[in-house]
Amino acid sequence: MAVHRRATVRARPKRPYLKAAKRAAMHTHSSKESYPSLRSWTMAQVRSENTKPEMAVRKVAHALGLRFRLHRKDLPGKPDLVFASRRIALFVHGCFWHRHDCGRAATPASNVEYWTAKFDRNVRRDARAAADLRKAGWRCVRIWECEAKDPRKLAGIIRRRVIARSPNTR
Repeated sequence: MAVHRRATVRARPKRPYLKAAKRAAMHTHSSKESYPSLRSWTMAQVRSENTKPEMAVRKVAHALGLRFRLHRKDLPGKPDLVFASRRIALFVHGCFWHRHDCGRAATPASNVEYWTAKFDRNVRRDARAAADLRKAGWRCVRIWECEAKDPRKLAGIIRRRVIARSPNTR
């Protein structure tokens, strides 16, 4: 019978300078100190790509056999998913930022004028991008953050809005 020896763990030499360098590197591009205010830092942390709802939509669309491109910069509004063969541009919108009619679209109580103007700009920008896409011969599909919560419901939504209405359905 063979006897197994336990591997001995060698202690690594201490390199105190490495910790300080790593810490300095970590704080260079997302440090709160480099922003004029906490709100500015908080807003900088809001993602525009690869959000949880977008990842959920991508996962379900791929499982349904749909193939797509991500964030095509040559299309108006830079759609989240692009189904080029079907000429469909899909946007995954956050309910808060793009003003959906659900409970997530509450306006903050402080600085109401700023937020109202910001939300109006977002909605106008979305409408302009959709109009430009339609002019270029693309169909615009919008999926809201609240619709992306349940994968089964999301699969039904994608089937109805993307697959069923496509001219090239198989």
